[in-house]
Amino acid sequence: MEHGICALSAVPVRAEPSDKAEIVTQLIFGECYSILRTQDQWRQIQLTADQYVGWIDGKQHLPVTPEYLQAWQAQDHPRTLDVVQMVSDSANRIPVTLGARLPFYDGMTLRLGERQLFYNGAATNPQNGHGPHGPVDQRLRLLQKMALTFLKSPYLWGGKTLFGIDCSGLMQQLYGLVGVQLPRDASQQINMGQTVHFVSQTRPGDLAFFDNADGRIIHVGLLLEDQQIIHASGEVRIDPLDHNGIFRRDWQKYSHKLRLIKRLLPDD
Repeated sequence: MEHGICALSAVPVRAEPSDKAEIVTQLIFGECYSILRTQDQWRQIQLTADQYVGWIDGKQHLPVTPEYLQAWQAQDHPRTLDVVQMVSDSANRIPVTLGARLPFYDGMTLRLGERQLFYNGAATNPQNGHGPHGPVDQRLRLLQKMALTFLKSPYLWGGKTLFGIDCSGLMQQLYGLVGVQLPRDASQQINMGQTVHFVSQTRPGDLAFFDNADGRIIHVGLLLEDQQIIHASGEVRIDPLDHNGIFRRDWQKYSHKLRLIKRLLPDD
């Protein structure tokens, strides 16, 4: 089986092998994948981190060896903390956005397949408490700070960047910054963590899930202080949450019906 890594800021992953097909998610710089099959110029891939399946244009494929993929899987790679930054070598400058992985980053260089690139921006690391084993209070503070950075980002179905993101993509990117790999969709993310039974018992960093009239999970958001929720709905925005759901003050009505609240980072 052939494998690859995303060498661009963001690559659309589509439902079908066509430029006209729905974007179901995005590959972000530094993410690995495996190729399941080929159709003309298109590659059907499975993302290594969350097992999501879709199609990318073969022109956006950068091969990596099985050994590289195995080493990539064995590490929790630092993530970018700058809104936009550059990775570069003598021939190329690649823009990367908040939350992108920096494979095998040593504080100065990273390794993208056979290429060595330089990065001198802000990044997560165990020393600043942002890694998967850092203190919970530091990780929760980072979650809130980075969530606010996404404010006013436009909603984009399948999006995972500041320049277009959906509700579950936002949660996946935010929790990735604190070393927690979430599944891609809200209907999968609801299976993570511990249930919080009352809105009054929530704390910043909890995830709230919302369903439709058929009981299907259709939305997710991140709790902030004072029972406020940040979520992607038209744009990344902050609204109040109560036991009924999300209340839109500008509409003077509820926009989403609350189903369940989950806690992913329990107390130390």
